[in-house]
Amino acid sequence: MNFGLSPEQEQLQHTARDFLAKEWPPSSAHALFDAESEAALRQLYRHMAELGWVGLLAPPEFGGSGGTFLDAALLAEEMGRAAVPGPYLANTLALLLLRDAGSKALRSEWLPALTQGQAIGTVAWFEAQASSWPCALETRCTATRLGVRLSGTKRFVLDAHLADVFLVVCTAPAGRAKTTVVVLVPNNQPGITVRPMDDVDRTRRVYEVSFEDVAVPRKAVFVSGERAVNALTRVFDAAAVFLAADSLGGAQRLLEMSVAYAKVRTQFGRPIGSFQAVKHRCAEMVAQIEPARSLMWYAAHTLDAMPRLATYAASLAKGHLADVYAAVAESALRVHGGIGFTWEHDLHIWFKRAQWNRYAFGTPEWHRERVAQMCRW
Repeated sequence: MNFGLSPEQEQLQHTARDFLAKEWPPSSAHALFDAESEAALRQLYRHMAELGWVGLLAPPEFGGSGGTFLDAALLAEEMGRAAVPGPYLANTLALLLLRDAGSKALRSEWLPALTQGQAIGTVAWFEAQASSWPCALETRCTATRLGVRLSGTKRFVLDAHLADVFLVVCTAPAGRAKTTVVVLVPNNQPGITVRPMDDVDRTRRVYEVSFEDVAVPRKAVFVSGERAVNALTRVFDAAAVFLAADSLGGAQRLLEMSVAYAKVRTQFGRPIGSFQAVKHRCAEMVAQIEPARSLMWYAAHTLDAMPRLATYAASLAKGHLADVYAAVAESALRVHGGIGFTWEHDLHIWFKRAQWNRYAFGTPEWHRERVAQMCRW
């Protein structure tokens, strides 16, 4: 039995690596950090849409490729390796939620545009300081004679400044209780305010989005109750796997940077890579990265083929690979010394991305606790 990648998946990954090396070199990331100009970012996203990556997980009838989660995870790995910014992750999660839980009318209206890069979507679900799911919800959806109205504030909304549509997770009355609902809200509705949040990683932008009595038609509420919770859990698990893949790619890039630097940096008349302490650092990085690769592959495979194990595997992968990425980033910084964290050097781009990946969509500690609860430990 072959537990490796198919020839098509290997080709997809190699094509992505070559494309991103050409279209998004470290100099592009530096330009984004320095000037915060997003023209190159938007151009990159258009090229990704033309290659079919944006619609990789969308059904063919909506212009997508009908690809697998493992296909998407391989792309995420290469994006992590290149520290690619932009709305790919945000749009993919919105596309998944609409694909799996959206009404027929909303799917027909929005999926083609999200698939082809003509529109960008993002899921607005976290509030207060939470970045895990399920979380407490204060944003309210209230029925009116003409439709529904939303009021509340969402935090940590990915790429909200670029979004054409928000999929807002909120609560609605259900008799004497409350139920979870997801509402599709176009960004041009009156009452929406988008404010940037401070973030260490400039390749990933998060925003606070306020909805003040925002009116939408009743059909915009496209999933509710247990079905909404299950759909959101699946999307959250997908996000965890994609960030695990991103962490794997970023850690691999840091290892390569460290080895290359250790070969050319000399001290006492010899390359520092010849010193045992530096050798051990690099060897430890390899030992951390390589076993984690199969864990990421397995987690992505469960989303495709073993849904009952998907939450378990996603949390294992996210929790472990976020720690691996952070540890490799620290080791890479030690190999480079002080130059590694200077603004002009490339390393800090991936170091900061490692910190973002650690906390987004659940910390390693949260994911380990989630696994422990599933195992009844």
